[in-house]
Amino acid sequence: MTTASANPRTVTLRDEHDGRDSRHLCAWLDERGNLHIDGQDLGPATDIVSDDGEYEWFETIQAEHVPRLLSLLGADPGDDILDVLQQKWSGPRSCELERLLRESDFPMERHVC
Repeated sequence: MTTASANPRTVTLRDEHDGRDSRHLCAWLDERGNLHIDGQDLGPATDIVSDDGEYEWFETIQAEHVPRLLSLLGADPGDDILDVLQQKWSGPRSCELERLLRESDFPMERHVC
């Protein structure tokens, strides 16, 4: 994760461990207000998508689209997106957040490693 700010506020949306498998998802804002949602899955469960036991993805939602995302998530356009994600879309709901973003026509950049 690279950003001009040395320590951007990061919220953990998922941090699960099951035997040798782990799943992590976090969100943070860069200095321009763009929302980053970064995920990493490790372990044998990644075999269907990865040969090396690791699967990472990075989604970026431009700052201009954050108010629309807040509305999609049932929040007010002026709410703090990180607070909304942490309070209402973390833990088991993080999978629902990912599904919602995947199935919507929401504009975002997605990179998979």
